[in-house]
Amino acid sequence: MFYDLFFLVIFVIISALFIFFNKKNLKREGIIYLYRTQIGTKIINYIGGKYKRTLNVLKYFSILIGYVLMVGIIFLFGRSVYIYARYPQITDMIKAPPIAPVIPYFPKLFHMESFFPPFYFTYFILALAIVAIVHEFAHGIFMKHNKIKIKSTGIAFLGPILGAFVEQDETSMKKIKKTDQMAILSAGVFANIIFAGIFLLIWAGIFYLTFTPSGVLFDTYLISAVNVSDINFVNGISIENPANQKLVGMINRDEISDKSTLGGGDNFTEIIASGEKYYIKSIDLKKQLETNNNFAVLYPDLPAINIGLKGIIIEVNGNKIETHKQLMEVMQDKKPQETINLKTNYNGEINEYDFALGQYQDYSERGTIGIINFEVSKRIEDQFAFFKNKFTDYKIKNEFMLFLYYLIFWIFFFNLLVAFFNMLPFAILDGGRFFYLVLLGITNNEKISKRIYKFMGLGILFFLTLLMAIWFFRII
Repeated sequence: MFYDLFFLVIFVIISALFIFFNKKNLKREGIIYLYRTQIGTKIINYIGGKYKRTLNVLKYFSILIGYVLMVGIIFLFGRSVYIYARYPQITDMIKAPPIAPVIPYFPKLFHMESFFPPFYFTYFILALAIVAIVHEFAHGIFMKHNKIKIKSTGIAFLGPILGAFVEQDETSMKKIKKTDQMAILSAGVFANIIFAGIFLLIWAGIFYLTFTPSGVLFDTYLISAVNVSDINFVNGISIENPANQKLVGMINRDEISDKSTLGGGDNFTEIIASGEKYYIKSIDLKKQLETNNNFAVLYPDLPAINIGLKGIIIEVNGNKIETHKQLMEVMQDKKPQETINLKTNYNGEINEYDFALGQYQDYSERGTIGIINFEVSKRIEDQFAFFKNKFTDYKIKNEFMLFLYYLIFWIFFFNLLVAFFNMLPFAILDGGRFFYLVLLGITNNEKISKRIYKFMGLGILFFLTLLMAIWFFRII
């Protein structure tokens, strides 16, 4: 973060100096400064003029992608409105506004660390630059292909935030066929989708250079559902006519409490049901019984809970264990009561266990340790290792590769986000004009098309305001 903030300061200073020394060449439009150049026009003119046959084919793919993205963003937008209106309590889980600004550190600012990896300013500026250049160059290439004059290319400044633009001649733009206009309008998002796919593949490849498997995760012991009516003894106390309220009353009166000390030093309540032994924390048992279900989820009497197994499994009978698959292969021929030696890594400390495997009803012929995994690791570097096996623990090979891994993710994500958002049928976006041309092609009536187009824009604005209002009044 220190280096990132230092880079931010340097970047702002350089941007300010650039604006100051080039102020004669800057044009202010509202709060945005535009710096017009001819940089990139040669490349645009070369590609747009040379690959005519290829672009003639690609324009139909571009339009198709435009349609798909527009339908997709309308569906996602409508679904978001429905969820926020129908279930406003979602704001209790997601504190961020429904239209959260994608700015540096936004996962931390809006408490969204469980949804997104770290987002430094460095990631932001590099991803934004790539997305903007790809998007605008694609527009320019299809403009050149359709003989539309490109006035200039350039950089847009909004404080420390940069963007790219390609300025076309609007008069010549309106004179070409509707399908060619639609191809130009959708070219930017079409390019973003292509680059999103490319960076997704790069991201997958970098994963294997960033992370290495280092053991098997588990987060709880094996569980079993037991009918409350089948309970015979609790901590050695005979229970006649067991029922939820009866057992809850006994817990409240401390007649049932955690007394059984197992190998790991943890206290549990011991339960005998239909002749089988189980364990549970009394507070957890109480919570389950208070739901009025006729069964309770308990831990069977298996080795893991008896020895208090903890940590990441790294070795079984001298065999190094790095992945969940390797653990399954080592354990597949093991029988109940067979003794094994198992090692775990618990917070950097190596623990060694020798125990006889247990027997579980669903796997009567196979020995079991008695563990299960419900959640993936909550460490940030594992949580966003999207290509990992959720039962396998991973270590970072190199800190720089981790930095690069997240950077590639944000480039992929920004391309995908811009592609969808930019096709929202709203006036200031490519999707607005694209939507109008679709209407014009269907109705063949400019007046009707403009009315529907205007109505759609007002509708989107209304529902955006509604989303923000629901969020605002829920959090204050």
